Amino acid sequence: MRQDLDRLMVERGLDALVVSGPVWANPAMAYMANGAVLSGGYVVKRRGRAPVVLCSPIERGEALASGLDVINLARYDLGSITRASSNELDAAVELHRRFLVDLGVTGRVGFYGMADPGRSWLLLRALDERLEGITVCGEFGPTVIDEARATKDEGEVARIQDVARRTCAVVAQTVAYLQSHATRGDVLVEADGSPLTLGGVHREIRRAIAQHGLEDPEGFIFSLGRDAAIPHSRGCPDDVVSLGRTMVFDIFPRTSGGYFFDLTRTFCLGFAPPEIEQAYADVLDCVRMLEESYRAGVETRRYQGMACEFLEGRGHPTVLSDPRTEHGYVHGLGHGVGLAVQEEPSFANTVHNSTVLKSGHVFTCEPGVYYPDREYGVRIEDVIWIDAAGNPRRLTEYPYQLVIEM
Repeated sequence: MRQDLDRLMVERGLDALVVSGPVWANPAMAYMANGAVLSGGYVVKRRGRAPVVLCSPIERGEALASGLDVINLARYDLGSITRASSNELDAAVELHRRFLVDLGVTGRVGFYGMADPGRSWLLLRALDERLEGITVCGEFGPTVIDEARATKDEGEVARIQDVARRTCAVVAQTVAYLQSHATRGDVLVEADGSPLTLGGVHREIRRAIAQHGLEDPEGFIFSLGRDAAIPHSRGCPDDVVSLGRTMVFDIFPRTSGGYFFDLTRTFCLGFAPPEIEQAYADVLDCVRMLEESYRAGVETRRYQGMACEFLEGRGHPTVLSDPRTEHGYVHGLGHGVGLAVQEEPSFANTVHNSTVLKSGHVFTCEPGVYYPDREYGVRIEDVIWIDAAGNPRRLTEYPYQLVIEM
């Protein structure tokens, strides 16, 4: 949480943080700027001090929405910096020097945000070499800001719950759209008698997302049959929608410039073959077992092992016994959800992952089994919040329903 930043900075030996870039596709900047809509600029935080926003004069009004003190970058006379510099790198170094001196920043400074890696390397190396009293620090792995973002306060959880309600409404609207179609044989047909295609369903989903005031920057997954057995296949728009085949619907929208949600359900229209019914029951039982087991203080990597052991007990291959398997349970169990659709905490079952569940963590639980040769896949995904008492609370209020009646 934000109130943990100073403690985390002490633990990592950081005297200040500098975050830069636009807020779009830049969760660190969105977080530190409190959601203010900025196309560029900086947030500077000294340890023990409140953050400060530095922005272009044309965005000073938007910057005020952050609730932080705002400094107009024009104060540093950008024109004179440019005229006196022999190239863009020199100008960027001088600008940083001026505002860091002005804000009293010294010591070990971490730099964060989204930028071209080569450009960032050149700038950070130059800052480290030329700025007196400043040591540029990098972090490989979850950064101090990642760690702060990983635990959510009640206000953040409320915003995620709002996205959850709207996302569930989109899924319900999509199901109703499918049910509104007649069938000819086992194929769904439009009013003009032409077959309903996956592309038509995708258009309806995009329309529903917009109707419910959500954004779709990462896209969504709505795949059918064999494509449903390839976990991140988006589905072929020309596929014809028919009865009895698995449809994996994985949707991860967000509010405008804000928090994401992530929900997956697997459906069959009209009926489900017995093998698919059994696979669905196995995955659902795995979800329920895991959701009863989450507790603060437990290593996250343990849950991936639990999922694998459970599904292997039901006869499915998993990455625990065969890391290269393309059948059965073939992926990781979950990830954090917040200002990015995938963030901390990590559930990777690796020796380097020492993450433990904490109060405030919000994350997905999404086991699945996939059989491309049999042309079906099943995944169920809920979002879980570890509350202040350290117990799990499911934020996904959408039913588990394999068969959609037609």
